[in-house]
Amino acid sequence: MPHSALDRQRGGKGAVVHLTLPWPPSVNHYYRRVGPRTLISREGREYRRAICGLLAPSGGNGIRKPPAGGRIALAMDAFPPDRRRRDLDNLIKCTQDSLAHAGVFEDDSQIDLLAVRRCEVVRNGTVVIRIAEIPLRRCPLCGGRYSQTESEHHHDN
Repeated sequence: MPHSALDRQRGGKGAVVHLTLPWPPSVNHYYRRVGPRTLISREGREYRRAICGLLAPSGGNGIRKPPAGGRIALAMDAFPPDRRRRDLDNLIKCTQDSLAHAGVFEDDSQIDLLAVRRCEVVRNGTVVIRIAEIPLRRCPLCGGRYSQTESEHHHDN
């Protein structure tokens, strides 16, 4: 697991961005209804601010964004804070929206490949993100050579 909030591997097209983020609120706590409107909750806004704060020190030498409208793959390793039962999909929206809000990518509609994996419990929980431009050179989960055809890439687990 990377130790810093931001770890870049540059190298032109297909570069991979690694991010280590705090555990996000569940989508059930990210939004709240106020009359007929759905708004981002206080907890959701605080999480977005925290993500922006973590990534702000990278300044001009920070994250190399995909081109506007560029297609990306996002892999997420979720290290929960405890053993409670959780639906992994409840973590996705808050994390994606916070990354877009922080300027990591333009919009979460750019994501064409999404992989989420539950990992071991760690104190306070954390989420490790890997973002790569498509077409991919490496699998976002295992780092192995990647081909767009499923028959040419397999995972052992």
